[in-house]
Amino acid sequence: MNRDPLTESADIQPGNTVLDLGSGAGNDAFVARKLVGDHGRVIGVDMTEAMVEKAEKNRAKLGHANVEFRLGEIEALPVESDSVDVVISNCVLNLVPDKAKAYAEVHRVLKPGGHFSISDIVLSGPLPERMKTVAALYAGCVAGAMVKSEYLFAVLGAGFKDIRIDKERELAIPDAVLAEHLSPEEIRILRLSGAKILSITLRASKG
Repeated sequence: MNRDPLTESADIQPGNTVLDLGSGAGNDAFVARKLVGDHGRVIGVDMTEAMVEKAEKNRAKLGHANVEFRLGEIEALPVESDSVDVVISNCVLNLVPDKAKAYAEVHRVLKPGGHFSISDIVLSGPLPERMKTVAALYAGCVAGAMVKSEYLFAVLGAGFKDIRIDKERELAIPDAVLAEHLSPEEIRILRLSGAKILSITLRASKG
């Protein structure tokens, strides 16, 4: 069975209840449906009504009775407490203004012993404001990204344990793109600073 990188890291088992945050048109949710099987359940939550409608149309075409999509925000999930085995999300949490509240909600909806596997964007260190603008233009999901240490402390503060980074890679912005917005001296200083944009897959468990 083919798995995408997010669901492959998520350790989704047959019969699980899975929650997909920022589910969009439902792509990850439908992959998760293959993994949970007929006796599991998948819930997608998205803050955009148009995307929820699109995902529901896709669900109807596929005939998945145990997949549903709900309209809602991650900081106030329309999901019962202690009801989910696995939470997944792909490059969405960094766009949420209040990450501490978002992760508190993830903790709330997970069953004791449940876990999340979330792909997101973080920074190795603070970026200059102009660099943030360039990064957001180059890759939209960079907007709102936090320094990695602050991000991990937000997860810890929500009550999670066994926090680990399963995957990490740099999202490098080519000098040619930077040169369209920054001076040669600004690019040199940026490179000297060592600040990087990182894509990570983070996993943690609820005690």
